[in-house]
Amino acid sequence: MNRPLRHIAVFCGVLVLALLARATWVQFVQADSLAKDDNNRRVKIEAFSYPRGNIIVGGKPITGSVETRGDFKYKVTFKDGPMYAPITGYASQAQSSTFLEGVYQDVLNGKDDRFFLHRAQDMLTGKKPRGGDVITTINEKAQKAAYKGLTNLHARGAVVAIDPRSGKILAMASTPSYDPSDFSGISLAEGKKFVALDHDKDKPMSNRALREIYPPGSTFKILTAAAALEHGAVTDINAPSGAPAPYTLPQTHTSVGNDVPNSLCDKVSMKTGMQWSCNNVFLDAAHKLGTDKMRETAEKFGFNKEFFTPVRSAASGYPQKLDQPQTALTGMGQGSLTSTPLQMAVITAGLANNGKVMKPFMVDELRGPDLSTIEKFDPVPLHPKDPQAVSVETAKKVQEMMENTVSAGTAKKAQIDGVTVGGKTGTAQHGADVGDERPYAWFVSYAKQSDGSSPVAVAVFVDPKDMNIPRSEIAGGKLGGPIAKSVMEAVLKK
Repeated sequence: MNRPLRHIAVFCGVLVLALLARATWVQFVQADSLAKDDNNRRVKIEAFSYPRGNIIVGGKPITGSVETRGDFKYKVTFKDGPMYAPITGYASQAQSSTFLEGVYQDVLNGKDDRFFLHRAQDMLTGKKPRGGDVITTINEKAQKAAYKGLTNLHARGAVVAIDPRSGKILAMASTPSYDPSDFSGISLAEGKKFVALDHDKDKPMSNRALREIYPPGSTFKILTAAAALEHGAVTDINAPSGAPAPYTLPQTHTSVGNDVPNSLCDKVSMKTGMQWSCNNVFLDAAHKLGTDKMRETAEKFGFNKEFFTPVRSAASGYPQKLDQPQTALTGMGQGSLTSTPLQMAVITAGLANNGKVMKPFMVDELRGPDLSTIEKFDPVPLHPKDPQAVSVETAKKVQEMMENTVSAGTAKKAQIDGVTVGGKTGTAQHGADVGDERPYAWFVSYAKQSDGSSPVAVAVFVDPKDMNIPRSEIAGGKLGGPIAKSVMEAVLKK
């Protein structure tokens, strides 16, 4: 063979080897990533070629599948879609999946590795594949009460209810909401609906329960009280605090008053301060504790970290560096402090559970196509090595103050006949210049059984920005109290 031919042969051999190497790389190394690529239409067509598994609430499916025309044979349907959207998210042929539909996509579409034997059997028998089911912890009646309470107000807002003993999320509502069924297909009309929702100024696709953060206002005073008791800044909840009303922030000439007459709050005890939501008592307590001790207690209840329920939540924030007046302001839930409604429900649940904080979760188990359990989720403490955020003694003192606030203070709207209820109201100023926006309304509460345990704790958040009510009517007790009561009654079956 002459030299030029030899060079051509070697060159062709190199090309063949390169082609084989590339084919091997694509088939074996990149196969998984290519199969999961959002732009891989063949994978999408296959994924929607059979019915998807369901999300279950109270033993009944709240999602389903319906046959369609075109390449995608099935699309997902949602029962009571707007009510359950903050839980299910959406599963769209064009827009992918979010929340539980997204987190457990492989389970719902039958691609989870744990379904290998089922898939193999289906291939041998010619049986159509089917996805698995996601069994939630949601209480159907509590969810309905939460959603109805918010929609009756025509308000932006959120409700989260938790079983303090286990951390199970019993309800999670967010308004305004949307129906995931409206764009679960791939048609042009459905695409337009999605775009319209995505650009809606009312943000119906925002999960206000998990993904939005707000100043928690006076509901945070329950944590301030717990921190003050736990660190010894307050030893007797009935002793005079010595905090004057109005209260001058340290190192400033700024005076902070109260929503009730200052005469009701001047130098009163912490118990009375909780009863009438006296800002001065809790400003003073936070100032005496200092930033580090306040933040330490807040973090034991979950601040400064994301929750995974398994849907990821935004992290509530207690800042690392605060000066003295800023620290004092966090005592009444203002300043640089931020919280999700989920976080405030976790705090309330932890105190109702005698100081032991459980990790919040909303999936009880995953089931295979044959209804066998493939994974069961058990309750676990938020911090397994140190489950107690505060001592039992501290928690019981805060309970005493919260129960007094319901029976004889600002939280009377949460009273339930024959049931011990603890609660705390809150209004939170916000905006670039505090006071330039209508305040947020908050309410947190829990209900006790006869044995002293609590099966439900609730956090209600209401943004009254577009509500047709005067500013003087915006109050956590008035707007949030009745909603919290109805959710607790649903869980208690009263």
